[in-house]
Formats: sequence, structure tokens, C-alpha cells
Amino acid sequence: MPGVFVVGAVAQYLGAAVGVFLFDTTSPTTVAWLRAAGAAVILLAWRRPWRTRWTRRSVLAATGFGVVTVAMNLAFYEAIARIPLGTAVAVEFLGPVAVAALGSRRPRDVLSLALVIVGVALAAGATGDVGAVGVAFALTAAALWAAYVVLGTVVADAGRGLDSLAVGMGAATVLLAPIGLTPQLLADPGVFAHPATWALGLGIGLLSSVVPYALDQVVLRSVGRARFALLLALLPTTATVVGLVVLGQLPEITEAVGIAFVVVALMLGGVDRRPRPADPPRSADPPRPADPPPTRAPKGLT
Repeated sequence: MPGVFVVGAVAQYLGAAVGVFLFDTTSPTTVAWLRAAGAAVILLAWRRPWRTRWTRRSVLAATGFGVVTVAMNLAFYEAIARIPLGTAVAVEFLGPVAVAALGSRRPRDVLSLALVIVGVALAAGATGDVGAVGVAFALTAAALWAAYVVLGTVVADAGRGLDSLAVGMGAATVLLAPIGLTPQLLADPGVFAHPATWALGLGIGLLSSVVPYALDQVVLRSVGRARFALLLALLPTTATVVGLVVLGQLPEITEAVGIAFVVVALMLGGVDRRPRPADPPRSADPPRPADPPPTRAPKGLT
């Protein structure tokens, strides 16, 4: 099962790497929106959530979850347009680790948060002044990931993880279209006339959202929460390797040490990244997205 998780992680960050190649012609925000639109089309066609009964509350919860998810990816894509992929992923983990630590009395979760803060400071500091804006976007993605973890609890407790993601991504794609499309419409609207733009958006949505999310469900049911949380430690490393192999982004020593701190922190703490439709609610569960990016938070906390 760890192999299945790694396949999902590689797919996720390969999708992000493909998005980086699009930045020469397409705004990062627009690429992130295309990813969301592609994922929404695939998920809606696959899950067909309209076949089940939805209440107003469940629709609103799914919509909120989708909006936060897409907004997180918008910020993440703006980050990886400016700083290395591995660094952006490491910084982004500050969000869910903070949620886990604030909702837990275990000393190891507090230590995990401290290690992440040190790791983020080292990794972000290695980017210098040139990457300051990128780090700011990554920190925004981290905050949105924290909100994603909290809203993911509501989705998980409703038992509609994949269906809620389909509805949420569809609604968010429509609601955030002005934000996602405006930068490109102002810069070069001709990009939208090329079928390849939409095809790549569909491919990125499949790689970065649908495949890792679906595989996470398989892994969670097989290995359980504790081992899944440990597997999350593979994500910053996977992102760094994909950035090196696909994008030629060789991390500096300080950056590599910072990412290593984050990996150790994730191994110590308990952080889940995506809502799990098969999980029953628990009273003291610790809390996954960008390409960027996916979840149960402690009660009283998301």
C-alpha cells in the first residue's frame, strides 16, 4: 500500500510540474483554475452525485470545502511559479501541522509544529528576496490547507467524501471563475482558443486531484490512520524529487535541511490530508493538497 500512496503522490506533483510548464503562456492562477475545472468534470462524470439526495446543509458544506480547496490550489500555483516545488510543499505543511498541534495535548505534536516552523524558516530563507512573494503565497496556501482540514471534518462525517469533492469542485469552479480567468483574459485571451489549453487542464486535474484523492481512499482503508499519517512524510520528498527530475530544481543545502525538518515533523505528528468517507466520527482525531495538494481535524477545531 505505501507503493500505491507513492503513485498518487508522484501523480499529484507531476501534475503540478506540468502546470509549471504552462506558466510561460498561461497565468498560474488560470492554470490552477483549469486544474479545478478538469477535476470537476472528471469527478462529476464519475461520481454522478445528483443520483443521491442532498440537503441544503450538505450542499453548502461541499461548496465551502470546494471553494477552500480551489483557493488553496490558486495560492499554491502562484507559489510554485516563484519558488521550487519542494519548498512550496514544505511551507504548505505548516497549515495542517498547526491544526493537529493546536487540537492535541500530545507533546510530540507540539514538537512537530516547532520542527515545521524551523524547517519552513530554513527552506523559505534559502529562496532569498526573489522568492519572498512565492513564500507568501505558500503561507497563504498553508492557511487555506488548515481551513481545508477543518471543513474536511464536516465532509467526512457526512460520509460523502468523493461525492462532496465532486459537488464542491464543480461549484467552486463556477464561483471562482472570475478570479481564475481574469488574469489570463487581461494578458492573452487567445490561450483559451487552443484546445490544448483545455486538454492540459483536464490532464492536470486528473493527475493532481482525481488520481491522488482516489488512491488515498484505497490506502486509508488498508493501512489505517496512523500509518497513513506517516506516509504523508513522503510528500515533501516526492515533490523535491519531481522538481529536480522534471523541472531541474536542485535544492540548496539550507533548503534541503529545511525540507528534512518538515519530513521529520510529519513522521512525529499525526496529520491526515483528505476526508475519508468510510471513517466514523471520533472525538479526538488529529487532522491532506497542490498541486498542489486533501482530512479529519480534532473536534472543536476545522
